[in-house]
Amino acid sequence: MTAQAERELETETETMTVREAVRQALREELERDEDVYLMGEDVGLFGGVLEVTSGLYDEFGAERVRDTPISEAGFMGAATGAAATGTRPVVELMFSDFAGVSMEQIMNQMAKMRYMFGGKAEMPVTVRTTEGGGMGAASQHSGTIHTWIAHFPGLKAVAPGTAASAKGLTKAAIRSNDPVFVFENKMIYEQEGAVPTDEEFTIPLGEAAVEREGEDVTVVATQRLVGESLQTAESLAETGVEAEVIDPRSLYPLDTETIVESVRKTGRLIVADESPLSYGTHAEIIARVQEEAFFSLDAPIQRVGTPDTHMPFSTPLEQEVLPDGDDVREAIERVT
Repeated sequence: MTAQAERELETETETMTVREAVRQALREELERDEDVYLMGEDVGLFGGVLEVTSGLYDEFGAERVRDTPISEAGFMGAATGAAATGTRPVVELMFSDFAGVSMEQIMNQMAKMRYMFGGKAEMPVTVRTTEGGGMGAASQHSGTIHTWIAHFPGLKAVAPGTAASAKGLTKAAIRSNDPVFVFENKMIYEQEGAVPTDEEFTIPLGEAAVEREGEDVTVVATQRLVGESLQTAESLAETGVEAEVIDPRSLYPLDTETIVESVRKTGRLIVADESPLSYGTHAEIIARVQEEAFFSLDAPIQRVGTPDTHMPFSTPLEQEVLPDGDDVREAIERVT
């Protein structure tokens, strides 16, 4: 465990799933600040389509956990207006694919509000949304769009890969005075990990985590691919290859310094992210490393991601398209 990880876990911890960690973060922030409330489709009585908000309606009531109509444009616009008046809405966008319905509210209002008012307006809104394939939910419910949101000035985007980061990033997002999108990969909700129980535990936005130290190759992995890359790294260690695994956690702001420092040590870089390969998270991370550590590279940078195609409904085809630990292994073997 790195010194950074030890600092985050130096308080008392509890083993819980990613789903439980997000729910605990929501509960703690609802208790801490009366201006915080949840809103979205089925977040209340139903407990969320993937059960993340289960039980919170009973604890905090309909005023603090609000079911909304099936209108992404409507509740995203309502959240933007509410945040501008000083409340702290936490919106659940059921699937990230639905963001397109509300892009006017997101791109032209939420993202630009502070700028349009000369820095005098704050926009403390958090948008939680699920993304990624693996559940056979077909192309309209399996997209990975975090690069799209991270691209817009005025928006912040985080993508936790562990239970601890799910809690810490969610709490930091809610406390932020800027709009933050929390992208939760739907396939890791049952993944367990040690999570600090301290109610003041947060993870600063823009701070990566070195999840495993190594000397031979740097693997920058997000969300589901964090765990798969760690498993791959442990397996490769038996062959004498020591991979350093970094979870950026925040996509924007991005902790370029931590990634570059690692690449200067290892000389090799793999970027593993479930989004489509072209014009995405991979490209941004690679560009920053090329700008700051080009002469430290000993081999071509490798990308692991989804081909430029929509997510198939067919299970065998979906598994063929989705990147996994084997793809990370092959990328590492190409450069070591």
